[in-house]
Amino acid sequence: MDWKSLLQSIVNWCTTAGLRLIIAIIVMVIAFKLINKLAKVIEKRNDSKKYMDKTIFRTLVSAGAFILKVLVALCLINYVGINTSGVTALIASLGVAAGLALNGALGNVAGGILLLVTRPFKVDDFVDINGTVGTVEEINLTATKVRTNDNVVVYVPNGTASTSTIKNYSEKQLRRVDHTFTIGYDNDLDKAKAVIEMVLNYNEKVLKDPAWQVRVIAHTERGLELVCRAWVEAADYWDVYFDLLEQVKMAFDENAIEIPYSQVNVHIKQDAPETVEEEV
Repeated sequence: MDWKSLLQSIVNWCTTAGLRLIIAIIVMVIAFKLINKLAKVIEKRNDSKKYMDKTIFRTLVSAGAFILKVLVALCLINYVGINTSGVTALIASLGVAAGLALNGALGNVAGGILLLVTRPFKVDDFVDINGTVGTVEEINLTATKVRTNDNVVVYVPNGTASTSTIKNYSEKQLRRVDHTFTIGYDNDLDKAKAVIEMVLNYNEKVLKDPAWQVRVIAHTERGLELVCRAWVEAADYWDVYFDLLEQVKMAFDENAIEIPYSQVNVHIKQDAPETVEEEV
């Protein structure tokens, strides 16, 4: 083996094709970072100026950034000296194979397009998608990014999202808070209803129109069940939900209204000490 010729070949490659390869990698890294930064700047500008719906705009920007990266990669491949026509044919062949292998991924892409067309939810909506509850942050081509209440990010496949039952809690401006309160049979029913209505009246976030409702919903072994239904702005739902639970309990205590609880009474017969009866 002629080591001098081998060394010379390596030096020649490093000063020609190798140098081009290094330059191409550096340019690709810089270009990809610039494309990502440009995409974020465009998204922020649209968020502030409201040129287009946020959901559609972000999806279009994401697709545009992907296309730009592909074009940059093809240009750099050509710069390095690889015949792009052969690469194109290879990509086409791989595309067919990938299409067969990634049938599920293509289904997610189709699901993403369906979500953008039908619009069951949009970015910033609070939703329940197939059991995942949270705020929609992004709708990408293959998955929907949802941030849960405990700040966990969940990526729901668009194929699943497009075929599942979706609850959109943000689509309507108003929501109804439902609570059930139980009182003992010995309590004054009208007084209990008046106390709950007083709590509703003092809570500024509870709407007067539509009017709230406090009615008896059931007679149970424990006592009377009163259902309380109050309308609120969607953004105030959880504040009112917890406020009513706390405020009604304190108001019941102040007005001597009993909230019954399950208890066990034990009776011991004197003539048969070993016999014990339990009464619930």
